[in-house]
Amino acid sequence: MSKETHQFQAETKKLLDLMIHSIYTNKEIFLRELISNASDALDKLHFEALTNKELLGDMPDYEIYLIPDQQTKTLTIADNGIGMNKEDLIENLGTIAKSGTKAFLEKMQASEDNNTKELIGQFGVGFYAAFMVADKITVITKKAGEEKAYKWESAADGSYTIEECDKESRGTAITLHLLPEFCGKDPEEDFTQTYKLQALVKKYSDYVRYPIKMNFVVEEPAKDAEGKVIEGAEPVKKDEIRILNSMKPLWAKAKSEITPEEYDEFYQNLFHDWEKPMDVMHIKAEGALEYTALLFFPANAPYNLYHSDYEPGLQLYSRHVFIMDKCKDLLPEYLRFVKGLVDSPDFSLNISRELLQQSRELKLIGKNLEKAILRQLGNMLKKDRSKYETFWAQYGKSMKLGIYGSMYTGEDTASKLKDLLLFTSSKEDKLITLKEYIETMPESQKYIYYATGKDRHSIDLLPQMELLKDKGINVLYFLDNIDEFAIEVLREYEGKTFKSVSRGDLELDDVESQTAKKEVEDLAKSNEGLLKDVKETLSGKVADVKLTSSLKNAPVCLVASEQGPSFAMEQVFAETKNPMFKAQRILELNPKHELFTRLEKLYEAGKDSQEFKDYVGLLYTQALLMEGIMPDNPAAVARQIAELMAK
Repeated sequence: MSKETHQFQAETKKLLDLMIHSIYTNKEIFLRELISNASDALDKLHFEALTNKELLGDMPDYEIYLIPDQQTKTLTIADNGIGMNKEDLIENLGTIAKSGTKAFLEKMQASEDNNTKELIGQFGVGFYAAFMVADKITVITKKAGEEKAYKWESAADGSYTIEECDKESRGTAITLHLLPEFCGKDPEEDFTQTYKLQALVKKYSDYVRYPIKMNFVVEEPAKDAEGKVIEGAEPVKKDEIRILNSMKPLWAKAKSEITPEEYDEFYQNLFHDWEKPMDVMHIKAEGALEYTALLFFPANAPYNLYHSDYEPGLQLYSRHVFIMDKCKDLLPEYLRFVKGLVDSPDFSLNISRELLQQSRELKLIGKNLEKAILRQLGNMLKKDRSKYETFWAQYGKSMKLGIYGSMYTGEDTASKLKDLLLFTSSKEDKLITLKEYIETMPESQKYIYYATGKDRHSIDLLPQMELLKDKGINVLYFLDNIDEFAIEVLREYEGKTFKSVSRGDLELDDVESQTAKKEVEDLAKSNEGLLKDVKETLSGKVADVKLTSSLKNAPVCLVASEQGPSFAMEQVFAETKNPMFKAQRILELNPKHELFTRLEKLYEAGKDSQEFKDYVGLLYTQALLMEGIMPDNPAAVARQIAELMAK
């Protein structure tokens, strides 16, 4: 084929411009990214070769080579992995494809402080990071099992070229044509120096499981035919291929031999994360079931953790040999944020996903890991509350989704996670556990009260909150959409049932509340006709109209029926384009408020009058607004208010 010129995808062009003009100072990470990509290519070949050994041909070994050249001012990173064909080159190097780079750009554009260092580390930019140190990149590649080889080249000028070329063996060689400042001016930033590259590999890629090789020119004393050193003769230069990385799996070492820094470096290299992990778990199990697990909690939740394109799962190894990436069958869905690997001699090298689902060993390991993770979180909550609250801010939603999801899986996840839940409350502007809530509530209190809203302020404005606060009753604040769904599954904690302040009677048991409730019941009987006609006026909008003792100064409130979804649930369903699930609205009136007295007078003057109907409509609208629900016709409401104000 003749040389073809292609334009980069628009987002890719923006990314290249960012790389070229980046103020990011740690430019050396480009080598880590390219070595990681080479390692991934070897992983893919290894996996494919498990079922198709012909792909290996006469090159059964897996290797990565670094080839610096001071004369041509280039650095080549070569591997004999899976390689690429033309379509792969266009998808992987010419477009954003499936990487997190598009999200990186969006975050970058929204970042007020232009903190590229943090963002590059959070999302990873892989191949494109090479343009921080090179003004042109040439890629020569041949896909395993295919005949044609291709050359891809770009000077980051908005376009790239692809053409067929000669390459005998499979794999990819990426040649960076280095910028002047990275090939001689400063020894500390000279990426053609073997000692510099050796140090970078040790720093970032020491635990890569494939040998990273490089040629060193070494000098030896000149010797005669008998092997004796020739005094005064010039040293003899010779080539020596060295392996730069240890390749010894970190998890195979004794925990006592591993420093925290080594754990951090291993995690950052393996998962392309700039930040250190929040927590590390190194588990060695022996006996009937033997395995080693190295698990990490990332410092920040991935931007797409709850999206369908996020791929959870742990890596699988058998006797240090990689066999599978992202095994989803080890950990439950609510622990999808955990990264890491499991190595067990009980795994077969030829294991398939179908066999995995039936693997008794895998299921047992998964159960053990789940218990270990929950035990770790429980200890963190007890011994390092600040750290646990940091964890909760990142992954609390995942835990609550686990409780809600258990209604579909049949697993008793709620009992496993209930003691790990955190909420803020009306008494304290800090996170508390359910156990801490129970310990401070009066013995006479029957329920764990909660309220839903977008923030503390909106919940504090709910009319029902006034009476509860006056009585010193603590109310949990549910600020996340998933909170109420999870609690509906949990139902109770230590014998105390959860009760929403926006669902039915608050059922307060103190003498004052019982007296007020009796008074309201008597008033409801004497106002039966009024309540019936208010309900009729609001026909199709409310399921019922009642008098209530749950309000102190507010004239009216809206509550949801005990059966069916709440208002918060209705809103969530509406946001997911599923409006069929609606809460049954009940209008509650405060008989001690002067507006109720006014309503009684209007009713006595004529229940069919427009003024009575408008008044009822405005009371209903007021209840809607206090619940954070917009009325169907705001213009009509404004007109009614204006007419009443004019009288």
